[in-house]
Amino acid sequence: MDTHKLADDEARRIAQHEQIKGKLGADVHERIAQEAATSSPAEQAEVESVAAGLKHRATAEVSETESELGRARRMTRVSQVVDYVFFVIYGLIGLEIVLDLFGAHHASAFKRFLDALTLPVLGPFRGLMSDPSVGSLQLMLSYIVALVVYVLLHWALNGFLRLFAQRKSTI
Repeated sequence: MDTHKLADDEARRIAQHEQIKGKLGADVHERIAQEAATSSPAEQAEVESVAAGLKHRATAEVSETESELGRARRMTRVSQVVDYVFFVIYGLIGLEIVLDLFGAHHASAFKRFLDALTLPVLGPFRGLMSDPSVGSLQLMLSYIVALVVYVLLHWALNGFLRLFAQRKSTI
């Protein structure tokens, strides 16, 4: 019996609380509306000026963000092309290293084609270091140096592109 009375009493208190809360909310909204209606023309002009400034800044920020996103998309596409070109270069250099390591015949048509294809990329590095060999097996240290140089160049180029893609902040 006491449990029912306590539950009923609690429900009544909650209902009264919600009723008072609703009345206070309505009173606050009514007072805000009254004060807004009684503001002076100078106050209304100031509010309109502030609102216009906020709208202008928001529009400018959206426009700036859109241009930054467009620039970031372009730089991302350029970075993807750069990555692809460097991955092809890595593959060709790696193939040259493996073929020379296992003693591929230089008279082979594929080896001649690969040498001609990699000449512009590996030409500056040929003869840079002495390449150790055992029989027909040869480790092309100069090609490994070329691979390291191209990896470093790839990182530097992507870092440079990232400068244009990321949002600038003022310090």
